[in-house]
Amino acid sequence: MGIMKTILPLLLLIYSCSVQNIDKVYYNGIIWTGEPENPSATALVVGGEEILFVGEDSEALAMATVNTEKIDLRGHFVTPGLIDNHVHFMSGGFQLSSVNLRDVNNKAEFQERIAAHAVTLPAGVWMQGGDWDHELWGGSYPDKSWIDDVAPDRPVFLGRLDGHMALANSKALDLAGITASTTDPVGGIVIKDGNGNPTGILKDEAMGLVNRIIPDPTIDELDQAFDAAMDYTLSLGITQIHDMGSWQSLETYKRNHKNGRLKLRIKIFPWYTNWKNIIANVRNNGPGDEWLRWDGIKGMMDGSLGSRTAWMHEPYLADALSPEKEALATVGIITLHDTTDFKHILRETDKANIQHAVHAIGDRANDWILDEFALIREEHGQKDRRCRIEHSQHLSKSAVPRFGAENIIPSMQPYHIYDDGSWAHKRIDHDRLTRTYVFKTLIKSGANLTFGSDWTVAPLNPVTGIYAAVTRRTRDGKNPNGWYPSEKISVEDALRSYTINNAYAAFWENKTGSITVGKYADFTVHSVNILTAAPDEFLNSTVLRTVVAGKDYIFEK
Repeated sequence: MGIMKTILPLLLLIYSCSVQNIDKVYYNGIIWTGEPENPSATALVVGGEEILFVGEDSEALAMATVNTEKIDLRGHFVTPGLIDNHVHFMSGGFQLSSVNLRDVNNKAEFQERIAAHAVTLPAGVWMQGGDWDHELWGGSYPDKSWIDDVAPDRPVFLGRLDGHMALANSKALDLAGITASTTDPVGGIVIKDGNGNPTGILKDEAMGLVNRIIPDPTIDELDQAFDAAMDYTLSLGITQIHDMGSWQSLETYKRNHKNGRLKLRIKIFPWYTNWKNIIANVRNNGPGDEWLRWDGIKGMMDGSLGSRTAWMHEPYLADALSPEKEALATVGIITLHDTTDFKHILRETDKANIQHAVHAIGDRANDWILDEFALIREEHGQKDRRCRIEHSQHLSKSAVPRFGAENIIPSMQPYHIYDDGSWAHKRIDHDRLTRTYVFKTLIKSGANLTFGSDWTVAPLNPVTGIYAAVTRRTRDGKNPNGWYPSEKISVEDALRSYTINNAYAAFWENKTGSITVGKYADFTVHSVNILTAAPDEFLNSTVLRTVVAGKDYIFEK
């Protein structure tokens, strides 16, 4: 009788799955499911695109048929497919083949890389990319001569890694018509030298003066960049991305989706100025499907701390001000061209059930958009909006508890700690720094904390983000126990922020974000058990296999 009690449930399980194809059995793994009720397993079964079973090896293997592929995980660590909550995906795809200045720490190397990349480009073609960080060589800005000396004959426009400041050479400035008489656009700054001539540094909306004259890429170029971005993303175990993209990016994704070429899931938030097209697209085509969703918009309140354009309540520290023009605007800037128009757009898109994702880094910027979200709830009534604040970086004392209480999603990128923690004290005081990247406090307040990279601003690899969130160490090595260590979180909390919490932030939690029967077979196989390994050990973990909708992408050597 006891034997029958053991065997009968298994027989029933096998029978229940007999009408489904048992395509693959993954066994002998250490599986973190992300499910509180069933947190661990050693095996899972996949049929088609879905997970049919999660449990122990013996039960999973018993379900196999003669046609079932059996995959030995060899004791490796498995998580739900990792999700990145904030990328600039097409920019990342192009960056993979552009000049990379992210780790450059002196002028000579800056120029050497530009010169080396210039010879690989056809004559007259724009050079873009960059991702330089002036803090690596002491904090002084580069100027146009750094490029003119080595690449004078082609237009060059290279962004700072935060995306809120860029350097143009003389050729690019000339083509854009930027001269001593050029005035600052709304929400932007043209940096000029002591004689009133542009240095080549453009901040926030001023970058548009150059961007608008750069030729659009061809369809072939767009598709090649998209392919490169997808392949690189899969190699890092990422199965879903939330793209702060453009209408052009959406068109690229739709074209490739129609042709059956999507390899991962995409939720895109096009720029808010496309709001009428976004509403029409949702009205005519719905919010999207299990591969591509387009029911969102991206707005931007301010700049960045590194560029001194994040919008703050109190001025930046006086000794941190550069001698240039931003010294006249010490609290940063609001980048919106028209706040009245933006408020109107938020309300019209809310009526159409379009999800809001708004960039806010400074404490004043965060308060502004939190207040606006609250007003919209009062005016339009309660519903499942899942409004997001992208970065949620520096918060006022009153802002912190509002995320949980008002169901506002803090969409954060923990790797920024590694960079910012080395120099943030030059920008703002200790009191404000205590409310910077407050991961633990936000979790305690009930907020649905979500994580990503901000690629190409920061590296795409989620493991580096997990490392930053649990250690809070900084690039300069001066905070071995963590920068404001009280805000460290556990590895498990970080994993939730890269999986189920992110799925929720895209309205995809019913089918993605955890290893659960009935959800899509999206999961990642790691070389190191991130849950149990020391941070320095799991930082070197690699992805062995990424599975999306039951399709395996294998990277193990």
